[in-house]
Amino acid sequence: MSLTDMIASACAATPDFASGHVWLAGAGPGHPRYLTLEVADALAKCDCVVYDALVSAEVLALAGTAELHFAGKRGGKPSATQESITATLIELARAGRRVLRLKGGDPFVFGRGGEEAEALAKAGIPFRVLPGLTSSLAALASAHIPVTMRGISRSITLATGHAAGTPDDLDWRALARVGEPIIVYMGLKMIGEISRLLIEGGLSPETPTAVLMSATTPDERLLVATLATVEAEVQRQDFAAPALIVIGDIVSMRNVLNSGDGS
Repeated sequence: MSLTDMIASACAATPDFASGHVWLAGAGPGHPRYLTLEVADALAKCDCVVYDALVSAEVLALAGTAELHFAGKRGGKPSATQESITATLIELARAGRRVLRLKGGDPFVFGRGGEEAEALAKAGIPFRVLPGLTSSLAALASAHIPVTMRGISRSITLATGHAAGTPDDLDWRALARVGEPIIVYMGLKMIGEISRLLIEGGLSPETPTAVLMSATTPDERLLVATLATVEAEVQRQDFAAPALIVIGDIVSMRNVLNSGDGS
């Protein structure tokens, strides 16, 4: 069975992608091989794709002749507002288009998919949600860092780090006291502040810490440091967004698993 046949067979029972509908979809961590069959099928059927900055050109190529509407947001750079993105989705749907709203990772994990679904519901626009591989979990698996590991981690925390140190931010000191691995999205610029707060909360400065940049793409890079040294290493090695920060003893498992890598 060809891949095209496999996708068609797997998606045969899914609802039709009707005119005037919006599908909120996750593109996974970057490489097209991490797309779900349902999202690949939607790319082949849509009239237009409203995509964010984390969706790769290789994934977009699967949309064929569909119109492409960039709606990426990056900290510190000119970006579309959430209001303008939502307005675009509604405008395209009301024009009778089959609209695929494509986001990196999963639309409901730090992707504002919930906000967009709420806006579509209030506007009376029919929509579906197509889950994607959550970037953090897929990226860590690709890098041979097990998110959970018996004897090492019993839970994980997924956190956003862009507002570290501000009054509206998480209580990083409290997270430190939990003593379980933390995976930080959008935290590269604030990595020094995050490290400081976690150490103040009781995490050892020697806690293994990794930074995964552009995971699963040709630009992928990884550094491994400690909580005390990671900020300096990020600067020395010139790491840039998009990047995930992994804090905890699960990082140390990478050396063990790499010794048996058969890829």
